Amino acid sequence: MTDDGIVRPEPESEAELAFEGALRPRSLAEFVGQAKVRGQLQLLLDAAAIQSRTPDHILLAGPPGLGKTTLAMIVAHESGRPLRMSSGPAIQHAGDLAALLSSLVPGEVLFIDEIHRMARSAEEMLYLAMEDFRIDIMVGKGAGATSIPLDLAPFTLVGATTRSGLLPNPLRDRFGFTANLEFYDDDELDEVLARAARMLELEIEPAARHEIASRSRGTPRIANRLLRRVRDYAIVHASGADMPAVQSALELYDVDAVGLDRLDRAVLDAVVTRFDGGPVGLNTLAVSVGEEPETIESVVEPFLVRIGMLTRTPRGRVATRRAWDHLGVRRSTSGVLFDDV
Repeated sequence: MTDDGIVRPEPESEAELAFEGALRPRSLAEFVGQAKVRGQLQLLLDAAAIQSRTPDHILLAGPPGLGKTTLAMIVAHESGRPLRMSSGPAIQHAGDLAALLSSLVPGEVLFIDEIHRMARSAEEMLYLAMEDFRIDIMVGKGAGATSIPLDLAPFTLVGATTRSGLLPNPLRDRFGFTANLEFYDDDELDEVLARAARMLELEIEPAARHEIASRSRGTPRIANRLLRRVRDYAIVHASGADMPAVQSALELYDVDAVGLDRLDRAVLDAVVTRFDGGPVGLNTLAVSVGEEPETIESVVEPFLVRIGMLTRTPRGRVATRRAWDHLGVRRSTSGVLFDDV
């Protein structure tokens, strides 16, 4: 704590924060995975450079943690352009967007995260800005209101969304390129972890690294987070990052063999043991595990559905046979539940 009473981070903490940013690849060549998207983006950027123009507007769609923000930074870096970052929830009025757009310098890359959460009035202003690099500002009210056109500097909009279906068609159609990011396989995550381990100066066995990859739910952000927890475990226990240390660290943080965490298992356990495998409604399930329905629907369910442990039906959520087997529970023909011991 300094004399002014403000707690400031120690130099080591500042170094750690700088490292968090350093983990992000700075070029498409360093970016692991998403090979098709990387090739498409490279072509788009190269064509823009040859023609000495700003790249087309880009929409990055996909689940959280797959690298949308990192790709936006790479677009700016490889284009040699400055980057301005904002988010949909922060743009709740047309005036917010007008102030942001009017302050852009020529060629700047504007990144809007969660773009589907922008206010509708701002979305409508963005249509004209993306197409003609112009916005109309209304001055006055009622019959005396007038529209004043304001020319904008050419810019590249990079929008990121986890729910592309919520974007209105007029906005989606104005993007020159849409990239749909896919989940990573274990080998790709192994490459991500190998790069992060080198930057952490952490020696980790290949088998232990692959174990982390297999529990990372196909998501680089989760893989890097688990690797840091393994590093912490190795430091505290003065051990190497071998297989026993990885397994012990992941067990400590409630990450099981397929990547399920405490909440995932709580949801599965509720469906299987309390509701006899389902069907059970979302609200009832949320109350049962003490979480908000939105959390269950947007955070837990997508992964459980993707790995085939939960299905959605018109009547509610139903656990699959794989979920019963994973929990070690079987159901008799009479509907009585037994633990497999």
